[in-house]
Amino acid sequence: MTTAPLNFIRGRRTRGDRPEGQPAQPRQPKPEWLKVRAPGSANYHRLKGLMRGLGLHTVCEEANCPNIGECWHHGTATFMILGGTCTRACGYCNVTHGTPLAPDADEPVKVASAIHALQLDYVVVTSVDRDDLPDFGAAQFARTITETRARTPRCRLEVLIPDFQGDESALRAVLDARPDVLNHNIETVPRLYRLARPGGRYPRALEVLRRSRAIAPDIPTKSGLMVGLGEQWDEIVATLQDLRDAGVAIVTIGQYLRPSAANLPMERYYTPAEFAELKRIGLEMGFGHVESGPLVRSSYHAHEQVEEYEGKRR
Repeated sequence: MTTAPLNFIRGRRTRGDRPEGQPAQPRQPKPEWLKVRAPGSANYHRLKGLMRGLGLHTVCEEANCPNIGECWHHGTATFMILGGTCTRACGYCNVTHGTPLAPDADEPVKVASAIHALQLDYVVVTSVDRDDLPDFGAAQFARTITETRARTPRCRLEVLIPDFQGDESALRAVLDARPDVLNHNIETVPRLYRLARPGGRYPRALEVLRRSRAIAPDIPTKSGLMVGLGEQWDEIVATLQDLRDAGVAIVTIGQYLRPSAANLPMERYYTPAEFAELKRIGLEMGFGHVESGPLVRSSYHAHEQVEEYEGKRR
């Protein structure tokens, strides 16, 4: 296999890219519950050494995820495909936006080979938005799944997909490759969509999840939202109900942390007790699994989420 580096997140917004009308605000000190230990387990160092040896990068590292030590210890990693430049400019996201390069045709093989070499048990594959491509990048997702299955059949694959602008044929192409989980994040409440996701549409995000359940009812769907952008409590609960009504089985709820002064400001920190209450509400609604906490991200405890969901179904 080639050891050339994969094309993951490479750039960042500059401070001059602050969303219009958003003044600079001082960072709030992080509460104690958002502080984590530095990673250091043997498995973490094993994966890190292999990543460096293969010349690879992951979203876990590039996004400075606070959970990297825990996830890598459990043999879970998140890869980003389709380049490092997004065709959209979401207010909460720190990924470079602009005109992307053409997709790397060898990328699915590179990712699959890396997964095999790293002996990963559970992998999340995500991407930037590629509104410039006829299929919005769906074929690259499908090939990555197929190539990984051929090399590492035991590895479970979760795909965290963009909305493909609501194109059903693109969604079908991914589902036909048979991922273990289909994830599409709702991210925020309807009222904040224009501010946070100007290129996205709340109804369209829900429709992606509904269609996935209709096309492949045996593949569980998953979604996630972040809190702290200025939403109200009842808006969070209503969004959770919308996701449940769309057939979502697994939901994640985490704290928004402002990546830089160029991004949308954070309005407040939610307490662990509030996250626990949102978990209780979600489970009462009928979700198979709710991962809710300050440090929760879409891929956090991904392997355990699926195991618990499947255990409840047995």
